[in-house]
Amino acid sequence: LVYLINPDWMAWSKIGFPAFVRWIGVGTGALCVVLIYWLFSSIGNNISPTSATRKQHKLITHGPYRWIRHPLYTIGAATFLSFGLMADNWFIMLSGLLVFVVMAIRTPKEEANLIEKFGEEYREYMKRTGRFLPRLFGS
Repeated sequence: LVYLINPDWMAWSKIGFPAFVRWIGVGTGALCVVLIYWLFSSIGNNISPTSATRKQHKLITHGPYRWIRHPLYTIGAATFLSFGLMADNWFIMLSGLLVFVVMAIRTPKEEANLIEKFGEEYREYMKRTGRFLPRLFGS
């Protein structure tokens, strides 16, 4: 937010990337917008601001959830990275990393709640999918 108000205030954390790296950030950011739309189209009303599940929640296994159990966290981290690349600013990238670490710490509690709600169905889903990145080699 500070960077948007006055980029000069964040000059101390400038990296000095060449223009093509900043354009990679623009492309990554545009891709993240598309992925966020896909994610929210897939998840519908099955989202909560806390790690608790609600009675009406269903297990979503389509869209990006076909490959990753927590694509919102992955896309969020990629979005921060793209902002950092576009802004040429290591502090923005570090902030994104810290947010991702907090989400990674929170994830086991969230998954415990999902196991409690969906039981064996969620355990099987865990075997087929990666937590933050797709599984590369089988289940």
